[in-house]
Amino acid sequence: MKVLPHIFFALLFCFLPAYAQLSPPGLGNTRDAFWSAIGVRQKISEKTTSMTYFGEGRISGPESNDLMKEQSILVLNEEIYHKLSPKWQYSYALSYRRQDIYSTNKPYELHDPAIQQEFRIYGRMSNTIALGRARWKNTVRQEARKFFTPHFDNPEDIFQFRTRLKTQFTVPLGMSNENHLIGSAEALLSISDERHEGWGNYGYKESRFCFYYSYAPKSAPVTFDVGYMNNLIGRGHNVTDAHYLAFDIILEKPF
Repeated sequence: MKVLPHIFFALLFCFLPAYAQLSPPGLGNTRDAFWSAIGVRQKISEKTTSMTYFGEGRISGPESNDLMKEQSILVLNEEIYHKLSPKWQYSYALSYRRQDIYSTNKPYELHDPAIQQEFRIYGRMSNTIALGRARWKNTVRQEARKFFTPHFDNPEDIFQFRTRLKTQFTVPLGMSNENHLIGSAEALLSISDERHEGWGNYGYKESRFCFYYSYAPKSAPVTFDVGYMNNLIGRGHNVTDAHYLAFDIILEKPF
């Protein structure tokens, strides 16, 4: 079965801190997708933490349900978190992404050029509110994205500024604090500089809705997460959606 090597791959990786899953990236024109990653979270000081991860995404394409059918994206990401107080946290990050580009028309083969490269920098500010034992977290994230062809020439979409607004709710199950349900909703707004048309208009582009189950046994510094994301792209009568499966293992402070 195609799924088995990727489940094995997912079982090897280190991920994000508990209750802060790395949701799948948007993978474009597809019906279903699978996302996994390998990473390490390391505490640098009392208030500062480093997170480095490598991720892989696969897609089914627009007319298939085989979420392992095609290679889609490789991601290398480094993010530094700073805790300002029990409620406030900010972070900044640098990311490299290499994505396979497929035609939007049948038979949905690789586009020419087939690869788009991206360098991304972003920063985010988060506020967490305690509601009994539950946690409500709201985040604003601002990104600057620069795109390249496989040979580092300019593609059609050269540069983009993007704003992401996310709300997340975490609910513990039972009194052991080992099991949690996590739900989130995120809206993405952007403006792009295209090679032939210049800057477009800033506005809403897509939404992402995630639901995760998280298990963090007290006997080991590891967290197991399995999640689902629904990606809604577009607005009004021109909306497409995709369904993502994500499986994560988080290993904290391995060094």
